[in-house]
Amino acid sequence: MDSKRSGEFRNGKAVRIMLSGLMVAVVAMAVTAIASAQEDTNLKFRGAIGVIPVTGVAAANGAVNLNVVRGVNPAGPWRIADLNANVNSEGRIRVKGRGLLLAAGNGIGTNAGASVFATLFCGPAATATAHSSDRVALDADGDFAIDDLLSPMPPASCGTPVLLIRNGGGSGVWFAAGIPEVK
Repeated sequence: MDSKRSGEFRNGKAVRIMLSGLMVAVVAMAVTAIASAQEDTNLKFRGAIGVIPVTGVAAANGAVNLNVVRGVNPAGPWRIADLNANVNSEGRIRVKGRGLLLAAGNGIGTNAGASVFATLFCGPAATATAHSSDRVALDADGDFAIDDLLSPMPPASCGTPVLLIRNGGGSGVWFAAGIPEVK
């Protein structure tokens, strides 16, 4: 009889331990869900396109058509290996870029000592509003991270979003454009 009770106790203890473990897992999932909901990311950009400065040359007169985006002139050729950016409802932008480097000229493969900032444009090209971050320096390998509040704060709904990574120097030309994540 004693061995039967001992077996029941061990099995009951095992069930209690399993239930305790299950409760811990449920609480952990709930905390994770709450933290994710609080981030409230409105816009995401995954990947980027390095600037191609010229969109074409007119056959008739040889005039060069610059690759102007939302009124911002292009830089010379730059390439970017990767970009991930999130903008939340409070205007916080987080960008991680990798390998933003010159793609032409004697400085090819270098960061040219540049700093960058992000500009989010909301709205159609003709009436887009610009919302920019502060500047950060490029690492030697072209990596950078921006964690800032956009100024001015973007609207709650950002139609036709365009994210440009721009030269932090005086010219503000664009180096790369983020690719919006389609929901």
